[in-house]
Amino acid sequence: MQNSFDDGAAHTSYDVNDDLSGDMLREKCGVFGIYGHPEAAAITALGLHALQHRGQEAAGIVAFDGRRFHSERRLGLVGDTFSRREVIERLPGNTAIGHTRYSTTGETILRNVQPLFAELNAGGFAVAHNGNLTNGLTLRRELVRNGAMMQSTTDTEVILHLVAHSKRNRFLDRYIEALRAIEGAYALVSLTNKKLVGARDPLGIRPLVLGELDGCPILASETCALDIIGAKYIRDIEPGEVVVFDENGAQSHKPFAPQPPRPCIFEYIYFARPDSVVAGRSVYDTRKRMGEELARETHVDADVVVPVPDSGVPAALGYSRQSGIPFELGIIRNHYVGRTFIQPTQSVRELGVRMKHSANRAAIAGKRIILIDDSLVRGTTSKKIVKMMRDAGATEVHFRIASPPITHPDYYGIDTPDRAGLLAATHSLEQMRDLIGADSLAFVSVDGIYRAMGEPGRNPAQPKFADHCFTGDYPTPLTDMSEIDDPRQLSLLAEAS
Repeated sequence: MQNSFDDGAAHTSYDVNDDLSGDMLREKCGVFGIYGHPEAAAITALGLHALQHRGQEAAGIVAFDGRRFHSERRLGLVGDTFSRREVIERLPGNTAIGHTRYSTTGETILRNVQPLFAELNAGGFAVAHNGNLTNGLTLRRELVRNGAMMQSTTDTEVILHLVAHSKRNRFLDRYIEALRAIEGAYALVSLTNKKLVGARDPLGIRPLVLGELDGCPILASETCALDIIGAKYIRDIEPGEVVVFDENGAQSHKPFAPQPPRPCIFEYIYFARPDSVVAGRSVYDTRKRMGEELARETHVDADVVVPVPDSGVPAALGYSRQSGIPFELGIIRNHYVGRTFIQPTQSVRELGVRMKHSANRAAIAGKRIILIDDSLVRGTTSKKIVKMMRDAGATEVHFRIASPPITHPDYYGIDTPDRAGLLAATHSLEQMRDLIGADSLAFVSVDGIYRAMGEPGRNPAQPKFADHCFTGDYPTPLTDMSEIDDPRQLSLLAEAS
């Protein structure tokens, strides 16, 4: 097993993204796996490139060559490590899984980078996880009391230990027993010396799709990862399904009682790439329809519709189409900004804001503008953007959000603040408008989001999506919430200290 546990040197740096992206939601991870292809590691690296939007902190690949497992895990972007030929050459084999990470549990240190790997009595076992376990802390404490020695501070390691502690004989039975013990959201790709295994939580909160390249099965978080390698989309892995690929072919297992699925609504609002198709719906088209609903519900007279790039663009196009107000790129994003900017002085630090976004004065000076964004979390980003528009000469700035107010934290793999840090949970609409400095502020309704998804509205008795951030209707038990005094985004760091 090739591995490294050097967490690297500590550096003081300033992330330009923090100023105009600090208000963004962040998804936990993207996963990818391929079975039986001679270029498994290289294909996995390409798949992770396509999933980079799901996590930019770290990336890793584990490959199996029929005899040994090989692992490369690094902090940073996928291209920082896996675009180098010598790295791919250290990952021989025809089966591989990969992971790109944004942490919602555990620090950003190398020992938390996935895929995680362990030697079990039946052989090696690697796992990559997208999501968050809502009983991970509870299970972790129980495992540690029973003698488990944790090597990371992530909830994903709990899955390794549950499989290892199972008394079942067959690996698949041990794996399913582990799945029965966990709660929350998960899309898993796992690798043994014989199998590639994929699993999705019973409600299908986190996405997972099946594809095929040169007759070889592929598992990925999104269809865009299939497109980048020229693979064929086969189908979505069903909620609660476990799929196994080995020398005998493919097998599908459904160990959970069926229940109405509740996929995460934020995959459509923000997380999935616009060119992906999630559960048969084009993400791009869905976001445009959200913009159309926003225009129907919250229209105001103005001269131009301006998206907050890049996430607000599809909704702004829909708003423009529905309202008849021209669409303009009033904010220009610089896609070539480096990841970090050393902060010598506060004045230079503030200038760093403009390195990533700048106002297109010619499009907005002297005009009434409608700014469109996909979400509003803390309000810090929105405040800066409104000021930027006014400084560039906009006479009126009307802010429109293509999702409902976020009033509850997420515990399923989205990095949201605790409720006290959510602007909409602590402020009235008018207070939020005053804080960000807009002439008006409005959100699309929950029913409007459902209409954009092709539904007549939200059925409170049986909602079709995980929409808890807007409604407080959590689809699974929140076991760990009784285990901690401060019910914020789950963190296992206390367990490691």
